[in-house]
Amino acid sequence: MHNDRLSLDEIARRVDAKAIDYCDLSDRIWATPELAFEEHRSVEAQIAMLEAEGFRITRNVGGMATAFVAEFGRGGPVVGILGEFDALPDLAQKSGEISHAPTIAGTPGHGCGHNLLGAGSALAAVALKDALEAEGIAGTVRYYGCPAEESGSGKTFMARAGLFHDLDAAFCWHPSVVNEVQTTSSLACIQAYFRFRGRASHAAAAPHVGRSALDAVELMNVGVNYMREHMPSDARVHYAITNTGGDAPNVVQAYAESLYLVRSPHLPDAERLFERVKKIAEGAALMTETSVSVQITDATSNVVPNKVLQEAMYENMRRLGPPTFDDADFAFAEKLRKAALTEEDVVASVKPHDMSLKSRILHDGLLAMPTREEVMMGTTDVGDVSWIVPTVQCHTACFAIGTPFHTWQLVAQGNLPAAHKGMVLAAKAMASTAADCLRNPDLIARAKAELKERTGGRDYVCPIPDDVTPEDLRAKAA
Repeated sequence: MHNDRLSLDEIARRVDAKAIDYCDLSDRIWATPELAFEEHRSVEAQIAMLEAEGFRITRNVGGMATAFVAEFGRGGPVVGILGEFDALPDLAQKSGEISHAPTIAGTPGHGCGHNLLGAGSALAAVALKDALEAEGIAGTVRYYGCPAEESGSGKTFMARAGLFHDLDAAFCWHPSVVNEVQTTSSLACIQAYFRFRGRASHAAAAPHVGRSALDAVELMNVGVNYMREHMPSDARVHYAITNTGGDAPNVVQAYAESLYLVRSPHLPDAERLFERVKKIAEGAALMTETSVSVQITDATSNVVPNKVLQEAMYENMRRLGPPTFDDADFAFAEKLRKAALTEEDVVASVKPHDMSLKSRILHDGLLAMPTREEVMMGTTDVGDVSWIVPTVQCHTACFAIGTPFHTWQLVAQGNLPAAHKGMVLAAKAMASTAADCLRNPDLIARAKAELKERTGGRDYVCPIPDDVTPEDLRAKAA
């Protein structure tokens, strides 16, 4: 069944009708940044608006107090729109400043634009719901309130709980410096603590009695660094020493730990690389006569692209046109770029897209669909959703070209008019593409066939072990 009443123009009109309210929601979340698993005010603000819109709310999903689902409608097709709202530590920053000026030093800030992401996705869900309700069209719209994307893999736990398994298609976006449909995959990842236990002793009087856990941590790091020459060039291994065993050099440290993050374009490859890292840890323990335990704390699957949905979203973005930035938007972006961004920042910002954008201040175009698929050198828990249901993402220009993510420079722009304009465009792109799926079941069928082909028919397997709970990660994030 085709239903032309869910037209692009009608969806855009309904987004515009409520854009002011949801830009205000974004600004309120920006002003009260909360870290992973602690996004209580952000969640309550969203739920209050979605309940007022007639959505049915299910709280505390996937074992997480800040995860929820808002649903409207009955029956199929069922489309889901994904939202995020967690901030990053130590990134507090005053709005509209071109130098580092924390609101309160040491407190969180929205350095990845998730205040925009959640509010924009909620706006898309509401606009689509309004269109369905007005026309009496069958179908279900869900907004997924997904916590802890930055640290905790909220969507992975939601996937493990089966919350996406009855979806027909999923849609999401991310604030960016460009307008595009994301066609890249991402890196799968596994993160784990390596905890070494030895034996304390007096470092001068009886060093031979001690067995240093800190030595084991250091030897593990040396071993992993030697491994780097003998692993795939597109894989990544990062680490942090999270406990050195104390501050006293005259004590042989009986306990020390490190946190490793292993990434690769495909989850099975990441799993194999992680097993090699574990063997190195065991070798370090053997050399120092210590013991080691491993606790996986975080893991995500790689994104499975879906060309069928990408092409549908691209056509909608092409027809919608770019954000309508005005002179004030360009003036502030240029001012920030001169004062707080480097040439290296600009090159790093545009290199994955189009080097000709170096001379631009704000992106007021639409990047063409690339002819071949690449791998994004980053990780997102959207990957786990994409293994279960056909999933598509877009990026829209919300920040000055050259703005590094996870920085105060991005926070400073997160509640400005340019960011709002990019958010509204993303809401239109998601809602209109979801509407395409509702009015054209063949689009969903083709997207599902592509997903089955890309995964080889392999069922989704959650990369986080069953014995790891969101509470385990919440305790670490706190």
